[in-house]
Parts: sequence; C-alpha cells; structure tokens
Amino acid sequence: MKILVTGSSGHLGEALVRTLRTSNHEVVGIDVIPSAFTDKVGSIADRQFVKQCMKGINAVMHTATLHKPHVATHSNQQFIDTNISGTLNLLEEDLAAGIDAFIFTSTTSTFGGAMVPRKGQPAVWITEEVVPIPKNIYGVTKTTAENLCELFSRNHSLPNIVLRTSRFFPEDDDQEQTRLAYENDNTKVNELLYRRVDLMDVVSAHLKALEKASSIGFGKYIISATTPFTYDDLSELTSDAPKVVKRLYPDYAELFKDKEWKMFPSIERVYVNERARKELDWQPKHDFRYALDCIKSGIDYRSALSIKTGSKGYHTKKFEKGPYPIK
Repeated sequence: MKILVTGSSGHLGEALVRTLRTSNHEVVGIDVIPSAFTDKVGSIADRQFVKQCMKGINAVMHTATLHKPHVATHSNQQFIDTNISGTLNLLEEDLAAGIDAFIFTSTTSTFGGAMVPRKGQPAVWITEEVVPIPKNIYGVTKTTAENLCELFSRNHSLPNIVLRTSRFFPEDDDQEQTRLAYENDNTKVNELLYRRVDLMDVVSAHLKALEKASSIGFGKYIISATTPFTYDDLSELTSDAPKVVKRLYPDYAELFKDKEWKMFPSIERVYVNERARKELDWQPKHDFRYALDCIKSGIDYRSALSIKTGSKGYHTKKFEKGPYPIK
C-alpha cells in the first residue's frame, strides 16, 4: 500500500513516516517545511500540489495542521486555509483518485469549554458523546474538518476515521503557572493519568485505524493513555486528586518524593479511550503505571520513537515570556 502522510516534518508525521518506512508500505511525506521525512514540499491549501501528490496513493494519513500555539501568531484565515480548506482539498482529491482510506488526526482540544467543570462540580468524563464547545479558532477549524470527514464518508462512502488525540508533544507546557510549579517530566507523567498519550501509542492507533477503516466506514475516537480513574472518582478528583492517585497507586508518593515531584492538586477532566480500544483493537502501552515502573527501574518512561522524534517546537523564533506566545 502506498500511503500519503501530510505534516511529515511534524512530531506525529515524522513518527508515522519513520514507522511506515520499516513496514511493507510505501510512504510519501509532504509538508511546508523540508525535512528528512518529507518527500515533497508544499501546502495542502494548494489544490494543485495536493492533486499532484495523490498520484498512485492508496491511503492518506492527514496530520498536517496549524496548532493551538499558532493562535497568537497566525490569522483566523490562515487557520481556515490550512485546517479546513486543506482538509477539503485532500478529501476531494481522494475521491478523484479512488483512495481506499482517509485517517484524520484531530485533537481533544475540540471539546473546549465542555471539558471545564463548574466550580464545586465533579471532573468531566470525556467520551465521544460529549458535544464539543470550541473555545478558539484552532478548535473551530478542527471540528469543522472532522465534520467534513464525516460528510464525505456519508455522502461518498469514503472510509474515514477521525482520531482525537490528547497531548503527546514533549515541549514545555503552554501555561506559565504549570511551568513554574512542575518539572517538565513531572507534568508529563501526571498527565498520563487523564490527558496525555505517548507518541508511539498515537502511531499504533493510526495504523489500527488504517487497518479497520474499510470495515468501520466512519468512526471518531479519543486517543489517550488508558486512565485508571472511574466515573465514581470524578467528585474527589477535583477536590483531592493526590488522594485518589495514592489509593490507586500506593507506591507513587514515595517515587515522586525521591524525584522531588508532586501530583496536581486537582484534575478537572478525564479522557476515556474505551471505544478506541474496543472498536480499533488498539492497545496503548504507555500509561501512568508504566511510567512508575520505569521510574523504579531508572529508565526513560517515554517510548524509543518519542525520544528519536524529539522536540520540534511550533515556531522558528523564541519568545520572551515562554515557549509559546499568548494572545
């Protein structure tokens, strides 16, 4: 199978190209930024470029996007051009080329305001049934792109899987308060409890989606590390998250103490990946328990693929008040 990977110079795009190159698949990477994993340089907003790239392609993995860190540096129109028009170009050229499957990388950021509980209320249990309330142009354009994917699947029988991925970037947190209060690895390990996923597990979800696309037709899935929490934990998570974590992982506190780490005092939402595990037969490996076991053994909790791909940033310049500009 010949697979087109958009955004091949980014975190996920590179990881997909790296992985696919070791398989029996032929892969073509495209991006606006040149890299060792990008075969053709150009924009998905350029319809003619997309058309040329689609020759001989059997399936598309569409990871290219403007991200949340770009909200302060890019215009609304640029978000629309890349995230909506770019996706539309790919979908329409897919139909013309007779593509077998389209895998779209979306984001849990689409849930937006739906992820924030009211004061004194339990943490929010985030499943695919939760209705998104986008809170910025990033969320709006990704939600619209998801809807385009569903429309083309329904109206044109294009097998199409939408994967709403949680955080997998290795860069520092975008919130200054979090950066000042927690070491970067401390933050990332904490997030594996409820809102983070390892890059290798994201790649495996995309491969499973490709395998299952024709039989599913259209599906939308949350891709995040498997949470240990249950619905019954939600009230206590907002008031005393460390207590809940200690009950589930009695050894975590001592391990954290040795590293001078700490747990978040409150957790406000929990991503649930049950549908993806069941319908895609996806088996994510890297969760909070895995990270604790790595700490015990003195090894890196990240996958080898995540380490190889490394940190890329989202801008070519540095900013005075943190890794990302705030609008």
